Amino acid sequence: MSQELHGFGFVLPHWFYWGWLVIMPIILMFFTRRRGDAPAVAPAPDEALDIDLLAEEDPALHAPGNRFTRVVDWISNMSGIFVAFWTVNAVCAYFYEVVMRYLFNMPTIWVHESSYLLFGMQYLLAGAFALLHGAHVRVDILYVKLPVRGRVGMDIFTSVFFFIFAAALMGTSWKFFMNSYGMGETTVETWGIQYWPVKGMMLLGAILITLAGLSKLIKDIQLFRSLGEEV
Repeated sequence: MSQELHGFGFVLPHWFYWGWLVIMPIILMFFTRRRGDAPAVAPAPDEALDIDLLAEEDPALHAPGNRFTRVVDWISNMSGIFVAFWTVNAVCAYFYEVVMRYLFNMPTIWVHESSYLLFGMQYLLAGAFALLHGAHVRVDILYVKLPVRGRVGMDIFTSVFFFIFAAALMGTSWKFFMNSYGMGETTVETWGIQYWPVKGMMLLGAILITLAGLSKLIKDIQLFRSLGEEV
């Protein structure tokens, strides 16, 4: 940390911030893994209704897929769980900020910046998880009026636009990341933390959501074929 920050009280080191974001979710995932061994609990009525509605809106959500889609779906699911644990850091950091600001009159220079960077990266990386679980917003004025096979066919057709967007996002993210890394970009705030990892998370998020979209397309095609055979 630079000498200019010595008058600001405790300042979170950059290396600790980035290292903690990597290690902390892994630790929590390790200690909560036993929950998967517990007996299954029936979902609440409202939750069961939401699951049924999602299955009706997007029939491919529960399609079996193949080995590739199962691997991609596992990665998408784990990436969402991983970044979900980051929220705990923001709660703790803002609690620390409130205590330091109002009890000790020593506001921090890093809590707000660390938290909005965290939420930005969380947003970028959670796209694949949201796509896997059907959580993205859908304009369904026409979609819901179609039969099941028609909805699946519509998903296959509109995937063309999704992959155009995904390719543009990956290409742009790659340029942003390389430029930021090459110049050693940092944020303009007093804390001055490295900004290129955030651009890297943009690229990683684009890759993850592209893989999740490919997994969904494969399952849509399989389901479209199986529904056609039933007719």
